Amino acid sequence: MYNKILVALDNSDADKSLLPHVTALARQFKSHVADGWVARNFNRLKLAESDEMKDDRAYLEKTAEQFRGQGFTVTTMLPLGDPPAELLRAAESEKCDLIAMTAHGHRLLGDLFFGSTIHEVRHKSLIPMLLVRAGTKPPN
Repeated sequence: MYNKILVALDNSDADKSLLPHVTALARQFKSHVADGWVARNFNRLKLAESDEMKDDRAYLEKTAEQFRGQGFTVTTMLPLGDPPAELLRAAESEKCDLIAMTAHGHRLLGDLFFGSTIHEVRHKSLIPMLLVRAGTKPPN
């Protein structure tokens, strides 16, 4: 049913809540979107890759290697720009069957200050979504 899952990682402890759920479903992993001022303006301003982006790439590859070792087919990408737009673009271009993301549990004020990638993706995506709240225990 889910042959290709786009997994939006954010290089935080929240990923520890999401990955076990996805592992139970997954055959293939896909994406993480680099955010922040440098990532959003990288191409337009011809900026150099930040240390944060380098750390994100290393994190993605380390995570991918762990899952490859378990027999999963894994590819990674680090799109640059607006996270909701890039996640939607990647899910469509990669023909994903599911988008998996971690909800951080922000409420109204948190969403106003931090933005809500999930909010925008869930309203615009025609692809089913798996949302796992950060801190959720792994499936049995």
